[in-house]
Amino acid sequence: MSASTSTVAKLDTKPIIKMDPYLEPNLPGIEKRWELFAKWKATIDSAEGGYEKFSRGYERFGLQAYDDGTISYREWAPNAVKANLVGDFNDWNRSSHQMERDQYGVWSIIIPPKAPGISMIVPSLGRIERLPAWIKRVTQDLSVSPAYDARFWNPPADQKYTFKNSRPKKLECLRIYEAHVGISTPEHRVGTYKEFTKDTLPRIHKLGYNAIQLMAIMEHAYYASPEFERLIVPIAFGYQVNSFFAASSRYGTPEELKELIDTAHGLGITVLLDVVHSHASKNVLDGLNSFDGTDHQYFHEGGKGRHELWDSRLFNYGHHEVLRFLLSNLRFWMEEYQFDGFRFDGVTSMMYVHHGIGTGFSGGYHEYFGDQVDLEGVVYLMIANDMLHTLYPNTITIAEDVSGMPLLCVPVPIGGVGFDYRLSMAVPDMWIKLLKEKKDEDWDMGNIVHTLTNRRWKEKSIAYAESHDQALVGDKTLAFWLMDKEMYTNMSDLTEMTPIISRGLALHKMIRLLVHALGGEGYLNFEGNEFGHPEWLDFPREGNGNSFQYARRQWNVVDDQLLRYKYLNNFDAAIQHLEEKYHWLEADPGYVSLKHEGDKVIVFERAGLLFVFNFHHTNSFTDYRVGVDVAGDYKIVLSSDDKQYGGWDRVDLTTTFVTTALEWNNRKNFLQVYIPSRVCLVLALTSTI
Repeated sequence: MSASTSTVAKLDTKPIIKMDPYLEPNLPGIEKRWELFAKWKATIDSAEGGYEKFSRGYERFGLQAYDDGTISYREWAPNAVKANLVGDFNDWNRSSHQMERDQYGVWSIIIPPKAPGISMIVPSLGRIERLPAWIKRVTQDLSVSPAYDARFWNPPADQKYTFKNSRPKKLECLRIYEAHVGISTPEHRVGTYKEFTKDTLPRIHKLGYNAIQLMAIMEHAYYASPEFERLIVPIAFGYQVNSFFAASSRYGTPEELKELIDTAHGLGITVLLDVVHSHASKNVLDGLNSFDGTDHQYFHEGGKGRHELWDSRLFNYGHHEVLRFLLSNLRFWMEEYQFDGFRFDGVTSMMYVHHGIGTGFSGGYHEYFGDQVDLEGVVYLMIANDMLHTLYPNTITIAEDVSGMPLLCVPVPIGGVGFDYRLSMAVPDMWIKLLKEKKDEDWDMGNIVHTLTNRRWKEKSIAYAESHDQALVGDKTLAFWLMDKEMYTNMSDLTEMTPIISRGLALHKMIRLLVHALGGEGYLNFEGNEFGHPEWLDFPREGNGNSFQYARRQWNVVDDQLLRYKYLNNFDAAIQHLEEKYHWLEADPGYVSLKHEGDKVIVFERAGLLFVFNFHHTNSFTDYRVGVDVAGDYKIVLSSDDKQYGGWDRVDLTTTFVTTALEWNNRKNFLQVYIPSRVCLVLALTSTI
């Protein structure tokens, strides 16, 4: 079944042109994708009863338990000529429980409650056996095989988790803590949902983050499989998904994940799922690949259905049943687990036929509306966002896109792709490049400001100085680039504060505040990076002897009051709590009044606050004149030089700064501050403190 060809309403392009007049030559491309979206939506409305019914496939497909004790199993496998359900319940008899097929290739049967699988006879291949595509729990027995076994999860009523807390209200100041349950323990093993709930959630709450982005929840391929050695990044972070409806059993049970999310909600923390609809694991025995014996059931056939770098399968977003599967998957995580939204992985790969491989993006609009665009992928994202925001008006969706696609974060009804935010992926790359290639005295203040502020008007961005990508083996975190081996010898208050450690602490704080305050409308941090976690991240695999040495978070170093990691942690918390008070993330972008290359000073205002950064490696400035638009008395509300943040305590926090009514740097007033070398200050009107 394909999208309906019935007449659909035309897109009103006036709001698009008002937003960005330069898009006018590309209106035909924008109208084309809108037309495809509208046809698909009309099809879903007419043939399936709209989003509400269509996205509840998880209540019809897979295994369903009913009040009378019966259990149904339903699976789409159009290439199969015969299908039988097998499992413990029938001693794996491959002929006793034959399924019936309907006109659309959907097989079904009523069964008793035991561990299931599906055994099919398909042309040319004969009998094949697969895990149910809609299965909600799978487990591994690594002593036997890294492949998963399907489990029918239907605990007694008294063992099912009951949610106690409502979802938090939709956030306008999004401060995201990116986390991986499995690495959230200091021990040499996989962490659990229970431990994360008990130990990690309180840390996140105390720091002042108001959202968590959970990685590697959708059940994914085994970390240590030798064939995936070169794919350790996508495997380890859960980007090679096998079972889309199963919460990873590595960390515990589905009920324990529900408890984690409910507890976060009780703390006022929004919980986002790192969802992977950009591709799927190529696994056959425990994945979707060749599910019915063909290579084109859920995916495109041939090379179009394979990602050459990720070694994975690519969905056919133009197929009716694939849309049912993916939209129902989003609905399932929202309903069953009460997630509040999604960070969509690999959006660039979904939107372009080249998947971003070997392609740079200059920002020219011809790159976004030509033959290189995968219209089916873009339209699927429009449908997904439209469905989510229709059914859940407070949901949050974030796109991981490096291309800069225009209208990506504009609502679907006015012609956009519909995301709430995009990740500012150029920002962490800039910092790594500076630290690797430039001396401090050669840092270009103008380029730093440009990179942080170069985002599409009225399309919101999530800024971050570093994420999980920089933490992985083969790369370095900002802390490691700054302090390297001295992190092992000079991070104790009982040791000398060496120039390297002093510089590292200072720049780590300055970079994070600058990104937070100037870089976007949201902020993201990967767990442990807030305090400069001392080691990289490397998951168990053949190449490291299946070791958990680096697949953990060493919370002990930040908890040890003799170590200097606490200073970075304290400063990060101060930033989050200051933002909570002044809400600069929901304010208009900052007005930058100064980018002084000689002095290495950046000055800007946002949300009524005055931010002053001195990146000079040696020079401190007394009575440094900075412009400010609003007149009045100002005081310092945050200084990175404060002792509690590992600074030298050179700034007097009791001083009141009175503006002078004389224009300076295009601002109506100025005031004068003492700004030491490698220090950042935040000043606020005394009336707001």
